[in-house]
Amino acid sequence: MHIYSGTDIIEVSRIKDAIENTNGFKENIYSKNEIDNIDAIRSDMKYQRYAGRFAAKEAIYKAMSKVLIENNLSMNFLDVEILNSEELNRRPIVYILNESIESLCEECEIEIDISISHISDNAIASAIVKVGKE
Repeated sequence: MHIYSGTDIIEVSRIKDAIENTNGFKENIYSKNEIDNIDAIRSDMKYQRYAGRFAAKEAIYKAMSKVLIENNLSMNFLDVEILNSEELNRRPIVYILNESIESLCEECEIEIDISISHISDNAIASAIVKVGKE
């Protein structure tokens, strides 16, 4: 078994500016489910949540990069979806939307755990990727 980690931090203002001023930014980074999920919450927390999801996707890529490179795969923002689980007290859950990466995850028994936190100015995320059996 191998364990890999990734961390990312982002300024909320950078994500807010990109969403408000870059045509298509939101749709190129976030899935429809993520957009619907985030836009349904209080407006004063919306950009922190977008920034948290952005940081989470970056952290996941960093944690998975070695395995992806070894298997000649690449990952983009829309290959990963992060939603809150109602069953797990709104804990973020990672869904892989890219079929090739999803197959790799099944074949190599890859598990991804994510933690996201934010304050008014910054969002941070950490990803842990476990590859193989214990």
